[in-house]
Amino acid sequence: RAPGSMSASEHIGVCFGYLGAVSCLVMSCIGAAYGSAQAGLGLCRAGSRDPNMVIKGIIPVAMAGVRGIYGLVLSIIIMSGIRTDGTYGQYNGYMHLGAGLCCGAAQFASGIAVGVVGEAGTQATVFQSKLFAPLVLILIFTEALALYGLIVGMIMAQSGQRRVDG
Repeated sequence: RAPGSMSASEHIGVCFGYLGAVSCLVMSCIGAAYGSAQAGLGLCRAGSRDPNMVIKGIIPVAMAGVRGIYGLVLSIIIMSGIRTDGTYGQYNGYMHLGAGLCCGAAQFASGIAVGVVGEAGTQATVFQSKLFAPLVLILIFTEALALYGLIVGMIMAQSGQRRVDG
């Protein structure tokens, strides 16, 4: 085999690696978009009842948008580890696919949770201001879920960058 040429197995690995990066970014952005939209609806409804609520209501919207950034970061890490010089096999591709799906699914689920909690919590805070602290606490817990997916995805992406012979 010529130096730098890739076998069919390596082509499959590269395909799965790129699929991992794409799935991570797409699922993260869908979760971020849904969470931002849902929390934004709650912000608009709460702001129309009490204009002082607008600043507090932006917190869930901003927290939902962070999910897309997490997906972008891991997608860049995955793509930087994909090699087309013949040293990137199926193992590497599958690990990067798993990393992308792990992070993307966590961001997607977390984005939905932020949207639902943000919408309901922002509207409820208009009627009972004591609910603001519990709302922020629940949002922090949803952020933790997103971070868990990012951390596990990063560990998998790093494992997918090592060379495996055989």
